[in-house]
Amino acid sequence: MDDPDGYFGEPVASGYDDPSDHMFQPGSIDPAVSLLAELAGSGRALELAIGTGRIGLPLSQRGVPVHGIELSRAMVARLRAKPGGDAVGVTIGDMATTRVEGAFTVAYLVFNTINNLTSQEAQVACFRNVADHLTPGGCFVIETGIPNLRYLPPGQDILAYRAGPGRIVSYSFDHATQQYRGHYVEFTDGAGEYRTIPFRYVWPSELDLMAQLAGLRLRDRWAGWNREPFTTDSRSHVSVWCKPAPPPG
Repeated sequence: MDDPDGYFGEPVASGYDDPSDHMFQPGSIDPAVSLLAELAGSGRALELAIGTGRIGLPLSQRGVPVHGIELSRAMVARLRAKPGGDAVGVTIGDMATTRVEGAFTVAYLVFNTINNLTSQEAQVACFRNVADHLTPGGCFVIETGIPNLRYLPPGQDILAYRAGPGRIVSYSFDHATQQYRGHYVEFTDGAGEYRTIPFRYVWPSELDLMAQLAGLRLRDRWAGWNREPFTTDSRSHVSVWCKPAPPPG
C-alpha cells in the first residue's frame, strides 16, 4: 500500500460521512460524547484515528479540548472543512507510535478502529503509547465489536455483512492469525469497483492483557455507550482501562 493516507485516502474519505448510516445518527454519537466528556472532566481528550471528526468535533463543542492522531490527510481535510474543525488539533501519524505534546485525562478509539492495527505487536504498542500520554487516573476507552465467528460454520471463512443498492460488504477470516479482510464493492451506473482493507480482530480478554502490559487496569466494560450490561450474547463492547494514580504521600 503506497498511498501515504494508507487505506483511507481520498476515495474512502470522500464518501465516509454518510448521514443515512446509524453511526452518524445522534443516537450513536450523543451517548459516546457524553461518556467521554464525563471521563475527560476538566482535562484534555486524545482521539486516536480521529478521521473526519464524527466524535471529536461534538466532544470539542462540549468544551473538552480535543487533540487527534490520524494517518489520513484526506480524512483530516474533511474534519477541517466542518464548523469547529479548526478548534481540534491533529497530528498526522500512526496511532501506535505517534507522540503528541501534553497529557490527557482520556484517550479513545471508536468503531472497531483498534482492528486497523493488523498485528498484535502494533496493538500492544498502541496501548503503551496511550499509557504514556495519560495523566495518573486517566482512562483509555475502546469501542469494538466481538468477532462474529459464531456465525461461521466449520469450513467457511467468508461472512456477508451488508448488501444493498449500490454496495456489497463481506469479510473473510483467517482464524490461525486473527487476520480478516473487508471486501467492498461499490456500484455506479451498473459498474462495480472493488477494494479491500486488512484488519486484525482482538478479543476482550486479549485487550485486557495488552492493557496490563501497558500498566492499565480494567475499570468498566459495557455492551455499548449507554452502559448496557456486557454478556455472552453482546456483539460489541465499550471498555475503559485506567492508569493507576500514585499512592498518596
